[in-house]
Amino acid sequence: MIQVRIWDLPTRVFHWSLAILVIALIMTGNVGGNAMVWHFRFGYAVLSLLLFRLMWGFVGGHWSQWRQLTCTPSALRQYVSGLHGHQRFLGHNPLGSLSVIVMLSMLLLQVTTGLFSDDEIANAGPLTVWVTGHIVSLATAWHKGLGKAIVLLLIAAHLLAIAWHLIKKEDNLSRAMVLGDKDTAMPVPGSSDKPIDWLKAFACLAFASGLVFFLITATPPNS
Repeated sequence: MIQVRIWDLPTRVFHWSLAILVIALIMTGNVGGNAMVWHFRFGYAVLSLLLFRLMWGFVGGHWSQWRQLTCTPSALRQYVSGLHGHQRFLGHNPLGSLSVIVMLSMLLLQVTTGLFSDDEIANAGPLTVWVTGHIVSLATAWHKGLGKAIVLLLIAAHLLAIAWHLIKKEDNLSRAMVLGDKDTAMPVPGSSDKPIDWLKAFACLAFASGLVFFLITATPPNS
């Protein structure tokens, strides 16, 4: 068996940072009141991370790229039909690939609707001034209701999948996301994970953060 770098450092930092921030968002959103100041800040941070991950999927390590997410209908059918076996994937399996896309898409939708939400008490998203009251109402209803419920269900499903892989397949997915490496019997391409890659990731994150800052601070014309 040989060890191969699957998850590069930027991907691992993204993963755990996103997990911590989502937990913080859930907590501050439930507390409300003064905690909403931090709720918005955490939301901006999550949006920055999601935009970073979008870019990193094109320029990041081999296994972090979007083209490695094999979730075509045929791949999904083949994987689901063989769940009782011991097939092992170094990157995301087809079902895991689909869950990544769905999770990131739902988080992006959730933080985006948060930018347009208004609790009609003391907190309003920075983009509410750009849209009509009807759109604000729709965004608020989704953000506080169905959108939040779906995200919580996806998190629960994600945790159950990790536990299932650990117990049934003896595949510690969390360990790989911490250390970055996986064992394999056959030579496969590894993800580049060098200081130059970290610098590239920092540039992507800086660009994403700058874009979010511009978005939330821009003022509508004639305001």
